[in-house]
Amino acid sequence: MARRERPPPKLKPAPRPERLAAFGLGLSAESRAAAWLIAHGYRILARRWKSPRGEIDIIAARRTTLIFVEVKARATLDDAAEAVTERQKQRIAAAAEIWLADNPMPAIRDMRFDAILVAPGKLPRHIPAAFESA
Repeated sequence: MARRERPPPKLKPAPRPERLAAFGLGLSAESRAAAWLIAHGYRILARRWKSPRGEIDIIAARRTTLIFVEVKARATLDDAAEAVTERQKQRIAAAAEIWLADNPMPAIRDMRFDAILVAPGKLPRHIPAAFESA
């Protein structure tokens, strides 16, 4: 009996170099932001948390406050500040609802959506309550 050979599996094309560079920059910025939060008394609960409705870069808590953080890295802090879109805000808020449903935290009294802006050669800029959920 002849043996049927399977075709080789299709491989995904390699990511474009600029996509790899952007991904690396994002990871570096998130690490800088997490280190900044830790230095300011926050406990990191999750990084790059994904849900079907969106991704949250960092989830952290300090005392009775829970924060959902969007990290933006650009050439300047002003450019980073302008990079958070309305659609992203909606997706982060929707993902936060899912996270809260899966992770009840009775000690939490306050919750906010913060942004941390990162630019080369600058300290991260933390913007508490950068936006509100819709």
